[in-house]
Amino acid sequence: MNPDSVKAILVAGGAGSRLLPFTRYTHKTLLPLHQRPVIDYALGIIRRAGIKDIAIIGNQFIGQIAQHIGAGLEGENIHYVLEEEPKGVGHALNLARSHVEGKRLLIYFSDNITSAELGGEVRRWENSEEEPGAFLLGRVVEDPRAFGVGVFDEEEKLIDIVEKPENPPSQLAIGGIYLFDRNFWQLMDEEMAVKGDDFSITDVNKRYIQNEKVELRILNDEIWLDCGTPDNLLEAGKLASAGVLSPSPCNIRPGEKNIE
Repeated sequence: MNPDSVKAILVAGGAGSRLLPFTRYTHKTLLPLHQRPVIDYALGIIRRAGIKDIAIIGNQFIGQIAQHIGAGLEGENIHYVLEEEPKGVGHALNLARSHVEGKRLLIYFSDNITSAELGGEVRRWENSEEEPGAFLLGRVVEDPRAFGVGVFDEEEKLIDIVEKPENPPSQLAIGGIYLFDRNFWQLMDEEMAVKGDDFSITDVNKRYIQNEKVELRILNDEIWLDCGTPDNLLEAGKLASAGVLSPSPCNIRPGEKNIE
């Protein structure tokens, strides 16, 4: 295995309050998108990028997630991490830290569903002789107030990110899927020491921007939806039915149909 191979954290915690009452009985990532659950589409992106080591953080429904995914594909290492109570994203990531620390890292928040592929970026991260910094995905949305929002200078260079602003400086939302180099954990520790429970991934992203070690890919024709609401879950299901979104071609049990 490449010593600089990228590992992944798939964050599947959270209460799923926007999807009640369904999330009283199961995790939001196990709700259906057409013929497969939401989590299969996130795993599809990770696996098609060539990542073999995946730590999955889940709440009280982690057992259901593990029952669905199992031990993973041949050659994979799947680690299941229980988040007993929600204490913020920093706490959740620290729970998975021992499984991925020392490697370059993909962090994927599981209710983000996209038609974008990350194989090219992951290979560049693996092959970079120097620490490559941070890679961010962004997309233009009508109302970016629920996201980290990009701030740009006159030359359209990303110079800052504002977290959930009441008056967004642009319509470019950034969040949910990230690539980081090995400096991530040190930067996270430094920011958590200051921010505590108010820490967010945006705090680390801002540090990479300050260090001029950030790459931004703005999605144009690709789809990206937050499946944390009923309307977006329905919309994503329609896109999955039309073949626009691709699930992971695994997790198949006897008698199940493999959806390519």
